[in-house]
Amino acid sequence: MDKVCYSVGGRTILTDFDLLLEQGVNRTILGVSGSGKTTILRLILGLLNPDSGSVTINGLTITGLKEASYRQQRKKIAIVFQGGALFDSMTVGENVGYRLFEEGRLKDREIEEIVREKLRFVGVEPALDLYPSELSGGMKKRVAIARALAADPDYIFFDEPTTGLDPIGVYNICSLMQRLQAEGKTTLMVTHDLATAFATSQKFTFVHQSRLLFDGNEAEMRACAIPEVREFLSPTDQSLFV
Repeated sequence: MDKVCYSVGGRTILTDFDLLLEQGVNRTILGVSGSGKTTILRLILGLLNPDSGSVTINGLTITGLKEASYRQQRKKIAIVFQGGALFDSMTVGENVGYRLFEEGRLKDREIEEIVREKLRFVGVEPALDLYPSELSGGMKKRVAIARALAADPDYIFFDEPTTGLDPIGVYNICSLMQRLQAEGKTTLMVTHDLATAFATSQKFTFVHQSRLLFDGNEAEMRACAIPEVREFLSPTDQSLFV
């Protein structure tokens, strides 16, 4: 993303925002609720168009292009939405294999093998024939990760992956993200959960009042003298965000 500006309904969401996602470097975008973190993911995916500036995926600037022109590049990216976004009318297995069935390139037996493999990876293969309504919140998140993995993307985006989970669920999601990274996947996460961020990422982007205030590693962030960053890391009764 280069000098991206975006607003909606007269409200400025991003101003001259830059972001570089390097392959093999796992990054978290931090900021208070409503700071535009999820909007950044949607802009990268081409689901939203910036008012100005540009978004580039694998060397192709997608800003202003029709979706058909960058569909192949976007297939390299998968997103795990905050609520999981599973189809209630489909079983777990059907959810995970949905994109592969839609593409029609593989035989049903091949898709079933991939589905089982990805469910096994996230530890929920026994839930293959269950429906989302029969799953816990943590299991839904893991199924959503399995669905993202089914298409073998290079990049996986996570939108608040640990929201609403108990400590065991949070631990499971962090462990899965670390395993993905060990297998060479590049992850980009948006969250306000510092523990999850520091457990899973090497680089951090901090957004405040529509602008990029910080970009660097954990040590640099903890030593950062920018008041808004310091308040975010260690809020007080006099916090700037109250």
